[in-house]
Amino acid sequence: MPFDLTLTFDNGPTEATPEVLDLLADYGIKTTFFVLGRQMAQPELRRHAERAAVAEIADTQALVGELARPDRLFRPYANGGVLDRRVLNRRAADYLETERFTIVLWNAVPRDWDRRDWVDVALQQCTERPWSLMVLHDKHGRVLPGLEQFLPLARDAGARFRQDYPDDCVPMRNGEVRASLDPLIGK
Repeated sequence: MPFDLTLTFDNGPTEATPEVLDLLADYGIKTTFFVLGRQMAQPELRRHAERAAVAEIADTQALVGELARPDRLFRPYANGGVLDRRVLNRRAADYLETERFTIVLWNAVPRDWDRRDWVDVALQQCTERPWSLMVLHDKHGRVLPGLEQFLPLARDAGARFRQDYPDDCVPMRNGEVRASLDPLIGK
């Protein structure tokens, strides 16, 4: 049965990014790369997590500059891919809303960073729903070398690759809160 699949790549760019881009190009797949912000140099920001989160978002946007999409995408960090109250804090959520960001979450995490069988897990996850937004990591020892296996297997299983995002993975679009952020915001 056909299914839709949006691939995204987190925590890059890395030395493996060109190889990942080449593989995606070979299959005509367009995707989104969520890049890391630079590590903060100001020690006082590290002590104030809420302000630090806002600073990192703003700094990363400035670094991406004209390469950024006009809808200012933001992918939060979630330890282990778990969407819970550790994902955002109130100050960061307010900043994202005020600055009209789009928050892009996920509904498929095959854990390519710690599972050798991530390709099998990814295939199972994306065939379980009509549209998956999958998180991968463009790094050797993570998504590579398995991506070379995954792309043809997903295509043969019925994947229709997309670059847009399922509505249930976008709780905020251009600063408009579309689904409650409360389950993602720490107390």
